[in-house]
Amino acid sequence: MEDNRIGRRTVLRTAGALAAATAVTGCGTLMGSSESRGSGGGKKRLVVSNSGGTYNDALTKAIYEPFTKESGITVTTVNYQSAQIIAQVKQGRPQVDLMDNSLLIFQKMVGQECLEPIDHDRLKSIDGAGIAEHNLPEYAVGKNVWASVMAYRTDSLKRVPKNWADFWNTDAFSGPRSLQSAEVDLPELEFALLADGVPLDKLYPLDVDRAFKAMSRIRGDVKKFWNTGALPAVLLGRKEVVATSLWGGRADELIKQGQPVAYQWNGARRMTNGWGIPKGADNTDAAYKLIDFSLRPEVQAAFAKLFPHGPVVPAATKLLSDDVLAALPTSPKNLKTGFDADVAWWEKNRDAVTKRWQEWADA
Repeated sequence: MEDNRIGRRTVLRTAGALAAATAVTGCGTLMGSSESRGSGGGKKRLVVSNSGGTYNDALTKAIYEPFTKESGITVTTVNYQSAQIIAQVKQGRPQVDLMDNSLLIFQKMVGQECLEPIDHDRLKSIDGAGIAEHNLPEYAVGKNVWASVMAYRTDSLKRVPKNWADFWNTDAFSGPRSLQSAEVDLPELEFALLADGVPLDKLYPLDVDRAFKAMSRIRGDVKKFWNTGALPAVLLGRKEVVATSLWGGRADELIKQGQPVAYQWNGARRMTNGWGIPKGADNTDAAYKLIDFSLRPEVQAAFAKLFPHGPVVPAATKLLSDDVLAALPTSPKNLKTGFDADVAWWEKNRDAVTKRWQEWADA
């Protein structure tokens, strides 16, 4: 996922960042740079693409600025979609040194031969860190984890829904629902299968026929298949639905506003954001240094305190309070009740599933 989850506030922090834009303009949005005395062009400047907004703000404070202070390497951030970077790579002119995106997007770019393979031996922070194998694929490095969860209104339901089977049980837990469409990201076939009794560890390869049959059973109670990241929280906040799937962190915002809302980690679908180096990037040495820095436990913890994404380094969770851990998909407790999306399966089957979803939705 690249866009709706975070937002697009543009931050032009300094005149130095504006000057750096001359090297990276053409498409995308310049967001800012972390400056340090003596840093400048050439090997002392690293251009990183991420999705912007509060996500970029948290990255800047927890990762980019401390990295610049330690290394002397200026980090300039831009907002490019993966399609733009793929086009740049195919033209032989990648305009970024490092990408921050989902492992699903990187899986797509691998198929188009647009990423450099990662030399994990160059990353000292990985050695003995206990990072899950699926977060260390050949062409990327996972760094933070987010999740889709079930949220509900505590004032509308007499009982607490404990799993997706309860979400699908519209007799015992009556009221309109909302689920994610294929227009914004992956359709939630896994939730349908969990509701139908498939165990967490038996989800993949997905039984698509069974999933759509389960989706058809609840379709009449789904008021809206949401197509923007903000919409499910709006529907829940306005009491237009009593339960919905939504991206982690959105429910916390409602709770902070005093809304009678809670959410359930049971059956959460986890996705990992990570680092990828575009094929032909100019400054791979600095890219590796930033990747390595970002995987230090204390840096992982600092980011998690600012943004509700879980660390990929288990040691980082030991540096976080119980209150912070409660909102993270990779806390020891929440890890046990969710599952990691199989990005290889989805990349192989996404087009066919999306086509079938559109036909099903239009029927």
